[in-house]
Amino acid sequence: MSGTGDRVVAGIGLGVLAYSLFATHDAANKFLAASLPVWEVLFFRSLTIVAGALLVGRGKLLARVVATPLKWQLLGRGGLTLMAWLLYYTASRDMPLAQLMTLYFSSPILVAVLAIPVLGEKVSAARWLALAVGFGGVSLASDPLGVHASLATAMVLGAALLWAVAILLMRVIARREASLVQIFYQNALFLVVTGTVTLFVWTPPSPLEFGLLLLIGVFGGAGQFILFEGIRLAPASVMSTVEYTGLLWAFLLGYLVWGDVPSGPTWAGAGLIFASGVFLLAMERRRAG
Repeated sequence: MSGTGDRVVAGIGLGVLAYSLFATHDAANKFLAASLPVWEVLFFRSLTIVAGALLVGRGKLLARVVATPLKWQLLGRGGLTLMAWLLYYTASRDMPLAQLMTLYFSSPILVAVLAIPVLGEKVSAARWLALAVGFGGVSLASDPLGVHASLATAMVLGAALLWAVAILLMRVIARREASLVQIFYQNALFLVVTGTVTLFVWTPPSPLEFGLLLLIGVFGGAGQFILFEGIRLAPASVMSTVEYTGLLWAFLLGYLVWGDVPSGPTWAGAGLIFASGVFLLAMERRRAG
């Protein structure tokens, strides 16, 4: 296998690992959302990640944070991600989860489409097929009947577009800056915004909740770093397909933690998502061989 092929396959593996961590992070987030404000959860998450980044990078990281010529790009990417989160969570109040997830998972397709003019990537037929099969699996698993035009629909589609742009910007920045610098800027921005709001909605966490808040920060920070490293190795159009594996981890954790038994369509959709990932990996290994 060529060096480029090794990098792509390694990037796919890192992406799968990252989305497994994000799924665990989301499961803990769902548990905490019943008793703590979302802003407070995001504040502790950002605080833990910023502290972890400083612990790892120390003075060298701070020096690069100050010296980087990409300050506005880094802050802009953080702003796009924060806006995507706000739109997504706001839309979730007025839209069934199945419809919400299916519409949001249009983001990988947007990444592949935009990667052509923005990054100059050539998206092969195999990658388009893997994307189509993966999105078909999400649609089947989520059973999104009844989707109609509404403000919530527009918000979740807007969130998908903002996340797609943030992913592309992440890869552009990764060509010149380390992953730890990106992580610091994004979460420092989150920390300031969520910390300001948390002042007005503060709810003291219990010892168990505090432990879960730390867990969310650790898993969220590790997931971000691994994903950023994966995106440095593999094209955005490849990593966008890997994002679909996040739904598989969500199904597994839903069953293990809450006892949610997937329906027949859910199993079928999960099978398509898994097949799209295996197909993508096989095609990338074949192209590189």
